[in-house]
Formats: sequence, structure tokens, C-alpha cells
Amino acid sequence: MDDDDDESKSRIKERKEEEEEGEEEEKEEEEEEEEDVEEERKEEEEEGEEEEKEEEEEEEEDVEEV
Repeated sequence: MDDDDDESKSRIKERKEEEEEGEEEEKEEEEEEEEDVEEERKEEEEEGEEEEKEEEEEEEEDVEEV
């Protein structure tokens, strides 16, 4: 009987550990996704700022020509 109890307990423990590992992996994946999204946003922001600068420079050049 004790063997059955021990076996049940070890199975339960294994399942809990597997669940915890799965949850940890999920958290890590979510964090990575968030980082990727953040990185993309930064890149888009930088590109937008560069485009703005270029447009401003072109406008200044146009004004200087006149």
C-alpha cells in the first residue's frame, strides 16, 4: 500500500513540476515577445524621426532655393 501512495505522490509531484516548467516557459516566451514588440516600436520610432529630419532638411533646402 505504501508503494502505491509513494507512486501516486511522485506522479503528482512530477505533474506539478511539469506544470511549473510549462508556466515558466510561457512567461519567458511572453517576455521575449514583449521585448520584440518594444524593439520594433523603437525601430519604427527612430525611422519616423529620421524621415521627419529628412523632410525638414528638404523643406529648408526648398526655402533656401527661393
